[in-house]
Amino acid sequence: MTEITVRVLDESDWSLYRDVRLRALAESPGSFTATMAEEADRDEQFWRERMTRSHRLLAERGPAPQGIVSLGPYEHEPSAGEVFGLYVLPQARGTGVSWRLVEAAAALAIQQVYVQLYYWVGTDNGRAVGFAQNFGFRATDYRRPSRSSDLEPGEEIAMVLSLEPDTTLAPNPTGEKPATREGPLI
Repeated sequence: MTEITVRVLDESDWSLYRDVRLRALAESPGSFTATMAEEADRDEQFWRERMTRSHRLLAERGPAPQGIVSLGPYEHEPSAGEVFGLYVLPQARGTGVSWRLVEAAAALAIQQVYVQLYYWVGTDNGRAVGFAQNFGFRATDYRRPSRSSDLEPGEEIAMVLSLEPDTTLAPNPTGEKPATREGPLI
């Protein structure tokens, strides 16, 4: 099986991003703040501008798109970034695509000199909360009403991942090298 790769898209990749984004809105309409009807007829300029507002990452297996995620600044904390818009195509779920996307977004956030990474998750979405916790995100006390396009009201929880190395870890006495953490990637 071909390896999953993740790359940061640039403005010229707008149509590729649009195609995966529209697929996400069609397949999971209640998971996003926008609807298919709102975005399907948008022109090229809209999509090009969207590409420049945040980093858009695309997971691929060979030439086939597998999923997307976005990384941008966290509006309430200048030293933090936020991952949002995570979507994995149904046939790619359970194959590590979401992990690879968030891993690449975290690495890019470190390059952008963010010290934390936020991820808002629906409190009723146990699978997403579990994924975030397994990745290393921790629940905060921050809550907000769900901003999804779904008509049913809900609540989201902010989960946060520290991107700074943990210098408090002690060497592993049974291992050959010290236990260190360089962000979430080790």
